[in-house]
Amino acid sequence: MTTTLFRPTGEEELALIAGTGFRAFPPRLPEQPIFHPVTTLAYAEQIARDWNARDGKKGFVTRFVLPQGFLQKYEPKIVGSSAHQEYWIPADDLPLLNAAIIGLIEVVAEFAAYPFPR
Repeated sequence: MTTTLFRPTGEEELALIAGTGFRAFPPRLPEQPIFHPVTTLAYAEQIARDWNARDGKKGFVTRFVLPQGFLQKYEPKIVGSSAHQEYWIPADDLPLLNAAIIGLIEVVAEFAAYPFPR
């Protein structure tokens, strides 16, 4: 069995993903100790639209598939409402996650910044 997860990204992170041939997520920066994939498209779209697509930039939603067994050692977290569910993958485990991805990371949504302040 497999699990589909989503990752909202900005333009810079998407360029790094593209640089891997859409096969891996880039290493976390020192100030980013956790990789946060989310469990629903709607939640990923909310983050990409409201956070990544600002200041004249674009936000994107990526989708990727993992073997269900990979996530067994990580407990999903609720951050806000019950619709805001995500996994907290330690940065040191990101190479393991990347190696477990089945197929390619896909871009499934794109959001442009509003031309006026919100």
